[in-house]
Amino acid sequence: MCAFVPVLFGIQLIDNLTGHRLQRDGGIQPHAVQGLDGVVLAPLLHASFEHVTANSVPLILLGTFVLAAGTKRFIAATVFIALVSGLGVWFIGDPRTVVVGASGVIFGYFGLLVVRGVVERSWWNIAVALLIGLLYGWQLVGVLPGIDSKISWQGHLCGLVGGAVAAVLFRRRRRRPGTPVTTAGDGDTLSLPVS
Repeated sequence: MCAFVPVLFGIQLIDNLTGHRLQRDGGIQPHAVQGLDGVVLAPLLHASFEHVTANSVPLILLGTFVLAAGTKRFIAATVFIALVSGLGVWFIGDPRTVVVGASGVIFGYFGLLVVRGVVERSWWNIAVALLIGLLYGWQLVGVLPGIDSKISWQGHLCGLVGGAVAAVLFRRRRRRPGTPVTTAGDGDTLSLPVS
């Protein structure tokens, strides 16, 4: 995650040098077919260096906790969250706006980590959920409409919902007691006793 944030700063530098053309052309334009590519591109684009800076710490912290569950789960969850957040903005966002930023993904990571603590019933995940809740729970105000007209509450809300769903879809499956386990060798199946 620490290696990814400098990429966002590099993209912002290019955007600044091109007169913010990247964010205009690559952002989500709600209800416009030409704005659908923003569903994929918008999390990489930001309105300013201040915007990238504000997203950097939560992206690194929350993303690292999500990544700790494994690379495949991280990638699957991130793609799912970005799609849910982006499509949500496209469907319910203000058509007079262009939406950019990684906030939808960040709120998605927040939702994933909180719900994962419950779904996976692991003390580690519950502790992470409590820590994340204490650090960032106050930012849930960002999912409410009308708080700040420059902030896409739709992206935050849809990201949060996408993260909660991702926690269920990409949860670590526990093996039921007495379920056969296949060995990597000759294909024999054995049942392991549960202690």
